[in-house]
Amino acid sequence: MIVTQSAASRTAEILSRPITLNGLTVPNRIVMAPMTRMFSPGGVPGDDVRSYYARRAAAGVGLIVTEGTYVGHPSAGQSDRVPRFHGEEQLAGWAKVVEDVHAAGGTIVPQLWHIGMVRNQGEPPYADAPAVGPSGIRVDGTEGAGQAMTQRDLDDVIGAFAEAAAAAERIGFDGIELHGAHGYLLDQFLWERTNRRDDGYGGDAVARTRFAAEIVAAVRAVVSSDFPVIFRYSQWKQEAYDARLAETPQELEAILAPLAAAGVDAFHASTRRYWLPEFDDSDLNLAGWTKKLTGRPTITVGSVGLDGDFLRALAGKGAELGSIDNLLDRMERDEFDMVAVGRALLQDPEWASKVLAGRIDEVKAYDGAALKTLS
Repeated sequence: MIVTQSAASRTAEILSRPITLNGLTVPNRIVMAPMTRMFSPGGVPGDDVRSYYARRAAAGVGLIVTEGTYVGHPSAGQSDRVPRFHGEEQLAGWAKVVEDVHAAGGTIVPQLWHIGMVRNQGEPPYADAPAVGPSGIRVDGTEGAGQAMTQRDLDDVIGAFAEAAAAAERIGFDGIELHGAHGYLLDQFLWERTNRRDDGYGGDAVARTRFAAEIVAAVRAVVSSDFPVIFRYSQWKQEAYDARLAETPQELEAILAPLAAAGVDAFHASTRRYWLPEFDDSDLNLAGWTKKLTGRPTITVGSVGLDGDFLRALAGKGAELGSIDNLLDRMERDEFDMVAVGRALLQDPEWASKVLAGRIDEVKAYDGAALKTLS
């Protein structure tokens, strides 16, 4: 990729600006996107996890969002190698991650996660736990594979998220991100195809948002007023790439407004290609519309700096480098505030330092076949 000096300087200038999220000042606009790795046996993040995040913080990533980490509810996960955010040993491991990232000059938030109906019966870490969701329906429409949540279930999960958030602040994290995207539990409540409840948690868009909003409110009640709460959401789902929570800006506002009112400080709008417009008659992407509708800072994501979306990576394929001129244009006009980078940071831990120094031409292309060996 050939880059002129003026383009390199422009890139460095736009992305190196600090930004404040509630009480947190992030030194630049680059976010490390959350990426599940399954490198934490027993749910404990070890020394390799510490070095993985610290290496990218030292190379200039402004804000790290950790891989998804299970909250303290038996049905939250499906692997004993995904890190957990409960238990003495697990939290002690995370405290060391935070220490190393801060020593490297970075900021970091954990992504708190419950997978809901994605879980299969018998999977670890708690094999006896059933899959639970708003209506016991999977994203693919399968019924009878799990249980519709009772009020006690709802209360228990809300409590688990709140306990995890309080623990995050206690052990030194700079904020938290709630995973409300990609067809997992919170998203299953937001989406009408998986939420068919006839109580106060189902029905129209506002009612479907109630569960997530109650989690946000519970989190806000147990953390400091200046502790940032980020909410990640998406239209697409893991098993339904064409899914949509909202077909119009008005429908999207009905979903986002209760979350903002409950205490979300910033939204992380997950798309597969950040440059695609979200609705007709506007060039705004999902993060752009989110900022316009809520007034909150937003993070965009989706194939940043690469030519080809993440589905190619899942198939073990690579991706050529792509221009970020369009990204910079959008950031200059304040369409969104920060940019999350995933695969590019996996392949090249020095990506941020190269970009911020104007050395874009040194960035490595993405090799999908090397994904499982990256550190």
